[in-house]
Amino acid sequence: MTSRGPSVEHLAAIDARTWPGVAAVPALTAGSARARVAESRFARAAAAGGLRIDGSDPDLVVDHAEVFTRVAAGGWIGLAEGYLAGEWRTESSESLVGVLQALIGAKYAPRTTKLPPGGSGARGEVPPALVAHFSGDGVSAFQGHFATGVPTKERRMVKSFVPGAGKGNVPARHYVDTTEYGAPLDTTRLDLADAQARSADMLLDAAGVGAATHVLVAPAAGGAITAAAAQRGATVDCVAADADAARALREHLVFAGVHEHVRVDVRDPLASAGGTGYHAAVCAEYFETLAPRDQAAYLRSLDRALAPGGRVAMQTVVATGEMSGAGRAALASLRAYVWPGLSVTTLEGIAKLIDTHTGLRVVAHTSAPDHLAESLKLQRVTFDAHLRDAAADGFDPVFRRLWTWQLALREALTRLGMLDLAQVEATTRSRGGRR
Repeated sequence: MTSRGPSVEHLAAIDARTWPGVAAVPALTAGSARARVAESRFARAAAAGGLRIDGSDPDLVVDHAEVFTRVAAGGWIGLAEGYLAGEWRTESSESLVGVLQALIGAKYAPRTTKLPPGGSGARGEVPPALVAHFSGDGVSAFQGHFATGVPTKERRMVKSFVPGAGKGNVPARHYVDTTEYGAPLDTTRLDLADAQARSADMLLDAAGVGAATHVLVAPAAGGAITAAAAQRGATVDCVAADADAARALREHLVFAGVHEHVRVDVRDPLASAGGTGYHAAVCAEYFETLAPRDQAAYLRSLDRALAPGGRVAMQTVVATGEMSGAGRAALASLRAYVWPGLSVTTLEGIAKLIDTHTGLRVVAHTSAPDHLAESLKLQRVTFDAHLRDAAADGFDPVFRRLWTWQLALREALTRLGMLDLAQVEATTRSRGGRR
């Protein structure tokens, strides 16, 4: 890829300062020939996935051929940019899920170059005003666990990744409690808030949070977990990434009637915890948005914050063994426009990070892929219903299409069995003294 070319007419309304990667089509050497090749490969993948791109009832419509120049330059990032620019479309967000699922299922993985960030209003932190338009409770961006999903619990022996495992007093294997949640039944948008509250309660239960517990919530993830912990009688310190998040968090805590029991610290969640001796540390769907190096640093920070015998409970989206090259290629569009560090790893990968970089050990985890798919669907249809409200709050058409894209893409990957919703519980390995 070379430099960006001049804007074309259909892109004139897009703010080039906010969306430089969307407002102009890439300028390529032999661009027309490369675009034709990209178009041909896209057509073959669409056909392999059973998609109709011609006729009276197509699954997707290409309104501007410039999208194929973008794909030639940036692979899945280019395909996403074309969608954000309105160069191709589907009848509905539900149809978009089906198109993305078919393309990834057909192993569509055009070469994705490492493009610079193309501009976004999120950049890793979801604005509270946006969360209000797709969440069930108005403040939580994380996914839910629905009441109708039946849990099945089993204790399994797993490999230890602790350096020196199998020698001396360090066991080579240990037991982990695993809980798998069955598919939820007959959910509606009204069930999303309850499902998100259930996720929060599950995390707090896993961390042993109750009266007199000193708990760190980092980051605060909208405030629902923080409020629920305070309502249990815990002493709560929580982290807001910026002033806007802190303001929205404090408003929520006042509304919940627990603001006097919570300390809000505005800082980067990756920074030092700012204290030690916590009985528990809790987070929801932050870990997967971090680059691998930052993931290790974040886990070390939580470990240092805990008192002996303390627990970490975190909810995170993980990759499964079904994750394909096409699926990982598709996720590049989310790194380019939403979460720059996005690194979705497996449960085994998380356990390895915890064993090798901290004094913690995983003692339990859950799996709820169908709950992830259903949560993303309900968030997507909720956002569909609030598109005009989002526009009134200043989110422009490109941003609104971006949020539909990320929800639809993650839903498609989940329905293909490539993503799972997990809660991971870890505790300090040494019960007496600090390392």
